[in-house]
Amino acid sequence: MEEKPHFSEGDFKNVLYKNYQKVHRLTKKEIKVGRNEDLLEKIKNKDTVNLVFDETLNLWSVLGLENNQFFPVFSSKEAPQKELLNIITQMEEEEKNQFPLFIRQLRNIYLLCLKLLNKGAFFPRLLQRDEDYFIQWVPATFSKEVKAVIEEVQEHLLHQNISVKTSTGVKHLSKKEGVNVLCHLFLQDFLSKDTVLLNAEGRLLNLFFYNRKEQFNGVGEIEVPRSINQWLQKFQIVHKEYVPVIQLQEVDENYYVNVMIEKEGEALEPIALATFWKDEKYKAFKFDLLQDLLLVASYFPALKEHINSKGQMPLMYDNVEIVSVLFDIFPVIELLGINLMMPKVLRKILQPGKSLKADTSESVDEGVESFMDLQKLLRFKWQVALGDEQISREEFMKKYAHLSGLVKVNNQYVLFDQKELKQLLKELETPPAFKANEISQALFSEEIQGSPLTFSNELKKGIRQITDVKEIHEPEGLQATLRPYQKAGFEWMYRNTKVGFGSLIADDMGLGKTLQVITLLLKLKTENYFKSKKALIVVPTSLLTNWESEIERFAPDLSAFVYHGAKRKFADDFDVLITTYGMVRNSKDELKKLKWAVMVIDEAQNIKNTATQQTKLIKSIKADTYIGMSGTPVENRLSEYWSVMDFANKGYLGTLSNFSKNIAKPIQQDKDFKVLERFKKITQPFILRRVKTDKSIISDLPDKIEKNQFINLAPEQVVVYEEFVQSALEEIEKNDGSARRGMVLKMMLGLKQVCDHPNLLLKSNQEEDPMHSTKVQRLFELVEEIVQKGEKVLIFTQYKTMGDLLQKWIEDRMKKKPQFLHGGSSRKNRDEMVSNFQDNRTDNIFILSLKAAGTGLNLTAANHVIHFDLWWNPAVEAQATDRAYRIGQNKNVMVHRMICKGTIEEKIDKMIQSKKELSDLTVAEGETWIGNLSDAELKEMVKLSEIE
Repeated sequence: MEEKPHFSEGDFKNVLYKNYQKVHRLTKKEIKVGRNEDLLEKIKNKDTVNLVFDETLNLWSVLGLENNQFFPVFSSKEAPQKELLNIITQMEEEEKNQFPLFIRQLRNIYLLCLKLLNKGAFFPRLLQRDEDYFIQWVPATFSKEVKAVIEEVQEHLLHQNISVKTSTGVKHLSKKEGVNVLCHLFLQDFLSKDTVLLNAEGRLLNLFFYNRKEQFNGVGEIEVPRSINQWLQKFQIVHKEYVPVIQLQEVDENYYVNVMIEKEGEALEPIALATFWKDEKYKAFKFDLLQDLLLVASYFPALKEHINSKGQMPLMYDNVEIVSVLFDIFPVIELLGINLMMPKVLRKILQPGKSLKADTSESVDEGVESFMDLQKLLRFKWQVALGDEQISREEFMKKYAHLSGLVKVNNQYVLFDQKELKQLLKELETPPAFKANEISQALFSEEIQGSPLTFSNELKKGIRQITDVKEIHEPEGLQATLRPYQKAGFEWMYRNTKVGFGSLIADDMGLGKTLQVITLLLKLKTENYFKSKKALIVVPTSLLTNWESEIERFAPDLSAFVYHGAKRKFADDFDVLITTYGMVRNSKDELKKLKWAVMVIDEAQNIKNTATQQTKLIKSIKADTYIGMSGTPVENRLSEYWSVMDFANKGYLGTLSNFSKNIAKPIQQDKDFKVLERFKKITQPFILRRVKTDKSIISDLPDKIEKNQFINLAPEQVVVYEEFVQSALEEIEKNDGSARRGMVLKMMLGLKQVCDHPNLLLKSNQEEDPMHSTKVQRLFELVEEIVQKGEKVLIFTQYKTMGDLLQKWIEDRMKKKPQFLHGGSSRKNRDEMVSNFQDNRTDNIFILSLKAAGTGLNLTAANHVIHFDLWWNPAVEAQATDRAYRIGQNKNVMVHRMICKGTIEEKIDKMIQSKKELSDLTVAEGETWIGNLSDAELKEMVKLSEIE
């Protein structure tokens, strides 16, 4: 490009170059923006979002769709572009599913633009609207790689969400126009920051960097737009009917460059420039072609000689001279959109590089049982890699060290650069030395510090010896039939345990992570793992009872006890100790004194923040094997992934700072797929995540999965429960007949209310605290996990008051008011709520009164059903569940039944499950059967069993 084009008094080429350098630096910096929760929630609550631009491509308005109407998302005082960019840069990876699809697409395009800015793969073009001129920055689609990515983005873009406001109305953009407008929005934002001025004229800076329109109507200005266009044409050849192609051929170890001509869009063989120039039928196209050739020649000066000879004299290069053509000139020519014709083998030129061979210092015997044992025997030796071939340093010195330029070796072209060869040979003189975690990773990635790694036969034998575990049988005493994917999960954890590695099982909610871990623990018990050491399970308080019940149900041979509460103490003999994260903080010294064979943490995202005291304490407890469990895809935030993986395999991913620099940043900011591929290789053996939508899983699942959520009462609930039982029983024993039955049912109602929340019974005027109910605490955890994954849930309760409380508490916690359908809802309001839940993306929580919503509703948008309180009649409960689980449902439905441990809820549920006559109750009978229980049965039923 000309340094001083006609439209500028200064060196505008340098201005442009410096600003390209500036945005390259800016994209390297981590963008830190404080979160504006209100702003984010404003967007999350929209079904979709539309962008409206003015005719000069400035963002004019952002409109959000809510209840089938569009409203401005931002107030008129705010700059919509700034606010939109704030949202996109503040979005966290793990919450993206909560935003409308179009906002997620905008975020992806923004990240793509960061990549384009970093690589300089964008350029300006001058556009005109009436007398106004303005610049649009667009992706460099003349690059094949950029074009392929942009076309992929265009294919999926919701382009109907983008429009331009014109004087005659609103124009909706095509997919191609839409992507260009969005890219300009993001590219121009970066270009306008800290612009490098270099004494350039203000009008040109406004035009190019500040998204402002300009008019050129003054004296002597009429030629300025044409001059700018001509200058910018060098960014891209405007393809005409006939276009040049550069041909490279090798003949007798020399290389020849020729210009060929092809007709755009035709699959015919290109013709030689000499033929084109001689044939009169191409006369009308020669001038246009010559313009393109002269543009190519400005980047490839030697080509002028070939053009001047009208194609008669090809350019000839030897094996050294051709190197600069291949590596310096051809890449630029391809960026102009010019096709290159050359042998395929010349497109993949090899260069000598470092490689390593791993061997063992001695033969691998039966005593090597784990990767830790194997690592102690490893030794490494530098080699030289020529493509897939690895050769010793000595052989390379003998055969290749003296070569220069492009040389054919075993039918592949290798570039030998003497300066680089000297540096390579110098590096090979230093004995290889690596950190322990780098060696561990290399065994799976087959590379180390970027150099390929090969294994000796003896090392391969050692790896087979460790990993080839014989057939794994399910443990005796397991009271469950594992589904095939559950058996695979158990076997995977068992293999990792046997070879000395920890595991992170991250299966989707409802796939049975707990059962798979219990199966492993039972298997380890049968192999005497718990003779001198024990198993420690750390869980959130709300899951404490659930774990105890699941072990009792599936593995009664495992001796498990709960270590929790003010009166906590260690059992005399046990296999498994179950405790909470809070107890680890309070009893860290006591827990550290015991020897642990296995440590399991459930809801492993509780240690995602590396700096917290809780995370540090959890990681300080020593065990032989560590297992993390999480239903949340922790891979969405790599720093959190590091923390959980560092628990499962201490030090395996290195320090957090090195991990962030070498893995997290290249993957998340630079979208480096090579680093991502390597990361998958080194972590794949230790993380297992299956989701319900996997075809291999879904075919193995029942359409409806029921899971009991067992919960201990909160201390406030225990006090109210016991006092109410005592007073109610005294009144019941004084009566008989129908009066007694009425009192029994009233007592049952009261106890069920206490299990929901004590305020339901007490009807206190004080501000209700949701934390006074562990059932509410567990509900929050379930709902947050469901919503985070972009799924929908129905919450059934028998009590309108409880529904009102849940609606208020969920709104306070999640910043969005869920719908609540109850007996007082009008038919119109009822129909609107059902329609909203079924059709609106953001209506993902629906609270329903069991009586009002038990029949007649079709709510197949939900794939989760939570029975907050159980109706003690299976027919009524099933009827409610069938609101989601019915014809038209194309997802598996997960049913969560919330049951307070040791209370009447658990005892009646057990009675219903065990007695056929109760299982066959009809809907009409409701819960009246409870009134017929005898005094003795009643006392046993309502007595609060001992719980921690």
